[in-house]
This record gives sequence, C-alpha cells and structure tokens, in this order.
Amino acid sequence: MERGMEAREPRGDLTVRTSAMPADTNANGDIFGGWVMSQMDQAGGIAGVDRAQGRVVTVAVNAMTFIRPVRVGDVLCVYTRIAGVGRTSMKIEVEAWARRFRTQTREKVTEATFTFVAVDDEGRPRPLPPAGPVVPT
Repeated sequence: MERGMEAREPRGDLTVRTSAMPADTNANGDIFGGWVMSQMDQAGGIAGVDRAQGRVVTVAVNAMTFIRPVRVGDVLCVYTRIAGVGRTSMKIEVEAWARRFRTQTREKVTEATFTFVAVDDEGRPRPLPPAGPVVPT
C-alpha cells in the first residue's frame, strides 16, 4: 500500500476481537500502544500456530506506525494474512482496526508484519509442514 493511502476494508482473516478497557489506558485516556501490539502478536501467533501445526515464537516485528488512537469501549479487531513462508519461518501481515464504541464505524489503527519461527518442544527451529487445504474456522 502506498504511504498515505489507507485501506477501506481489512485484509486477511479476523483472528482476534477484544474490548479496550480502562485498565489499558495511558494518562491521556488512550489505549496503550503496547496493548494493541500485544493483541496483534497474539493474533499473529494464532495464525502462525495454525500454519505451523504447532508451537511458534515471535522473532521480529517490522516498523509499526499508529494511525489513530484506540479508546476505551472500542472493539479492537485484528486481522492476519500469511505473506510468506520459508523453511522454518513465516511472515504474517497483521492489521488492527477499531470498531468505535456504540457505532459500527471501523477505522484502521495500525499494521505490521510479524515474523514467526516454528519451534519444537525444546525451542529449536523446526521445518514448517507443507501447506495443507484451507480449513474454514
């Protein structure tokens, strides 16, 4: 997407949906960026586990720019899409959208690409299995 151009619709699968609560705010009453990033990491992890058919760990996150704030009462909707797969790692594009409190208005708040590595029970990288058929959730 070109810089300055904003998507009108989320890309990917809705993976996590949660309410922003007062305990998640900074002194200005906005939701902490770290809380949003945590929800995105969880969503990416869910998508990664599905693709890896097992345990994954986050190894990198590209630059993240917050476009709009998330406020108390908003519903944060996090969408994921696998963008690339290597031997042991995968890149997952993650978008966070806020459904504004008491409305159906949705606004994109941030996006990032997370890199996950499939690991075995000892935490060592393991090969990803071949891609299987898409199973509806």
